Amino acid sequence: MSMNDILQIETTASVGSSPWGIGEIVSNDLTPQQMMEKAGCDWRVEKVPTYADFNGEKIPTGMEALVRDSDNKVLTQVGGNWEPCQNETAFEFFNEYCLEGGMEMDTAGSLKGGKMVWALAKIKESFDVLKGDQIDSYLLFSNPHEYGKSIDIRFTPIRVSCMNTLAMALKGTAVTGAKINHRKVFDANHVKTTLGLAHEKFEQYKELSQFLASKKFSAESLIQYYNEVFPRTYQGKNPPVVTELKDLTSNGQKAFEVLDSQPGAEFAKGSWWQALNSVTYLTDHVMGREADSRMTSAWFGANQNRKQTAVSKAIEFAEAA
Repeated sequence: MSMNDILQIETTASVGSSPWGIGEIVSNDLTPQQMMEKAGCDWRVEKVPTYADFNGEKIPTGMEALVRDSDNKVLTQVGGNWEPCQNETAFEFFNEYCLEGGMEMDTAGSLKGGKMVWALAKIKESFDVLKGDQIDSYLLFSNPHEYGKSIDIRFTPIRVSCMNTLAMALKGTAVTGAKINHRKVFDANHVKTTLGLAHEKFEQYKELSQFLASKKFSAESLIQYYNEVFPRTYQGKNPPVVTELKDLTSNGQKAFEVLDSQPGAEFAKGSWWQALNSVTYLTDHVMGREADSRMTSAWFGANQNRKQTAVSKAIEFAEAA
């Protein structure tokens, strides 16, 4: 078994330095096409009919294999109505933004042996929650080559002091991203219309962050917050009220432990902003055995959902404070 079979990240390129310690380091002036090439994602997928070998005959299965042309690797099995989104199409999505000067490519790569390709662009816009506590805005394009997975394009704030990837779980009907299935050809113009202006969403996130920074938690409410973000599996949707640290799950206790030691803990101490970031720091930088598996879960897996829950719960507790 090769190292690439063990690691979640197959190939990657990053501006400045790699958060995961692997991949190529590149400059911040690459075009989307150049970033795709540096990240090792300049390959296509083709749909190929599959057959069952039975009694010496090749019998059509009615399914098709999605095959990578660079090494003839089978990535997944799909139905006839599956419309692959080529990596080139995904990276071209950023061309307009980069040419206008509003974005620059930041990182990209291939996960899970090619089953997930991602591209992340930095939006040239940021704000301070408090003086010195900077939040930068990014646009993440996730392009899966795997049955059952949808294309996902969303705005992703990142806290500079700790490089926490924050979830934009905004209240109301604000659109922070778009999910597109593979039953139709990818339409970039439609997606851009759905996303709207990044500035509008980022302004709403700024207001939310500063609101959380202005509201203080109590010891009791903080413990209950961790209990609801990291519930025991048997508690269901309505976990019982917990007031003792020892009654939290191990991850809930770890979040409490990093509350004051996490990078950026000096900003808005005792606030729900500090509490929220203890969860995002834990999921992005502590949970999981390998750095790249933490990244995969934080962006695409269970921990992305957990971070959205953490934002929603922090808002609930802050409003009640």
